[in-house]
Amino acid sequence: MNILHINQSDISGGAAIGVYRLHQGLLAQGIDSRFLVDLATTSSTRVASIPQKRYIDYQIYRFTRRFGFNDIHLTSSFDILKHSFYQAADVLHFHNLHSGYFNYLALPFLTKNKPAVLTLHDMWGITGHCAYSFDCDRWKIGCGQCPYPDIYPPIQTDNTHWEWKLKHWSYSRSKLIAVVATSHWLADQAKQSILNGYPIHRIPYGIDTKVYQPLDSHDCRSVLGISKNKRVLLFAAQKLTDSRKGGNLLLQALQGLPESLKAETMLLIFGNGGEALAERVGIPTLNLGFIGSDHLKAIAYSAADLFLFPTRADAFGLVAQEAMACGTPIVAFNIGGVRDLVRPSVTGYLAKADDAKDFCHGIMQLLEDCHLCADLGQQCRAIVQEEYSLELQAKRYMELYSLGLSN
Repeated sequence: MNILHINQSDISGGAAIGVYRLHQGLLAQGIDSRFLVDLATTSSTRVASIPQKRYIDYQIYRFTRRFGFNDIHLTSSFDILKHSFYQAADVLHFHNLHSGYFNYLALPFLTKNKPAVLTLHDMWGITGHCAYSFDCDRWKIGCGQCPYPDIYPPIQTDNTHWEWKLKHWSYSRSKLIAVVATSHWLADQAKQSILNGYPIHRIPYGIDTKVYQPLDSHDCRSVLGISKNKRVLLFAAQKLTDSRKGGNLLLQALQGLPESLKAETMLLIFGNGGEALAERVGIPTLNLGFIGSDHLKAIAYSAADLFLFPTRADAFGLVAQEAMACGTPIVAFNIGGVRDLVRPSVTGYLAKADDAKDFCHGIMQLLEDCHLCADLGQQCRAIVQEEYSLELQAKRYMELYSLGLSN
């Protein structure tokens, strides 16, 4: 079975990391898995770049962007038909189709003679432009009058109703085996959307539990130069300054901690843009910057007493899953797909959405009960091993791929 993944990148970005792990899981099951991407970072022969007609596409984009259309200028997407990876594929697997590299109007043409799976990694596939709609439900009725035109990916003109209709046209003419969501929450959103005519499945990300595993906390702190007597809180995101990741809410929560607890605590952070946060947080901070190594990330997770996940909107939470695999309990807000991972009194504490005081309370409650924290950590690890292995994720997708080949 030959599977072709089409995505913005092979390993750059949270969703891309999740897709690449699926790719590795499929290879381990004997599946021939390959990538076509806009941004190729690895040197693997199984990864190739989508040919781009940059000059032609840009000239069209100069016209379409003024009308609020970010992607339909990409004529190069239709040339995927000619690529050897496409021609050899038995099943196509589409992932994040935004980020300015793919024209969704090409879907009917690419799927005409090949079955396909579409995985939603955020809400973009069901809205008129945004990756997350927050409190807006207009995507259920056709968008238009968009309250958040500046939300990623931003638009110059509100033509969200027409973009919604174009996506609907494209989906209705595409040969999709199924639509996959990474969480129960996202699956529920998809069932209320323009994709509700397709079978909708939940298949969460898988993770290598041999790479992400609990390591000796004292050894990890020694490697990082952290005192074994400190309470260590960890915050991580690809882009720490992204407002969706909730850095300002985290600041409020940490500033609300009692002074006595602040004196015993330090904040460990990794990701891009941590300098500004470190300057304002008010407690000792170790900024590790961007970490690309899975092993180094496992050391950071294992060094922490708690992982803090103040995201305002998320379809799943890859960093939270990584923390759980390393046996680190989580404090998070009760939103979106986070609920699949952070289970109250089982794997951590769920604060009320956008409530920094409740988030602060969760930190205090878990830090003050070492035995509870240890129990939660063990349950985190057990749940990841039972529900989120790479093997389980790969086999679930293989069942969907087989459906396409049997029809």
